[in-house]
Amino acid sequence: MSRRKARRPHDHGGRPRLLSNEVESRLVAASRTGVAVELAAEMAGISRSSFLAWMARGRAELETREAGEPPNEGEEEYAALYEKVRTARATAAARAMMNIRRVADGGIVTKVTTRRFRDPATGEIVEETVEDRTPPDWRADAWYLERQHRENYGKDAVVAVEITGLGDVPAGPDDQAVDLSALAERLDRSLFAVEYPPELEDGSVIDAEVVD
Repeated sequence: MSRRKARRPHDHGGRPRLLSNEVESRLVAASRTGVAVELAAEMAGISRSSFLAWMARGRAELETREAGEPPNEGEEEYAALYEKVRTARATAAARAMMNIRRVADGGIVTKVTTRRFRDPATGEIVEETVEDRTPPDWRADAWYLERQHRENYGKDAVVAVEITGLGDVPAGPDDQAVDLSALAERLDRSLFAVEYPPELEDGSVIDAEVVD
């Protein structure tokens, strides 16, 4: 009596496996760039539904193992894919956040100008290098706070402390309601003026001093 060999779920009756090493490499490489799931799947030549199904199987297998169950060898490739893609996407997010922090802190070199001139006092040729750097941008910090601390700084966050008092202190008859939209607009104008003075927007130099 002949016995039929049991097929693994991904054998598809002898057809080439959809989750090949090449497809896995493409998915991980695409995820490392931070692109959306749909684009990662398209770059790997598979459907979005297949990618999500594989990730779901991998996550389920890892959660089962963490619960103390023995590994399922048939799900190993999906578990490995899930871990690699998760790490790749976390790396992309960290890199993007680092760039946002750089913008917030300012100081990114945008142009380097080198000129040579003769010193009128000594007659020697002097070389001078000037770097143009970006100013700090508070809007990058605002973006970070809004998304990473949404409960406190998100657009829908509840204001815990009123501008006119201390939180739950009841408002008196002489207290006026605060127009938060108008306040935010005034703050925006004020902060912008601090970071980017109008008199410097044309690039002209008002006063300069060389500091060693």
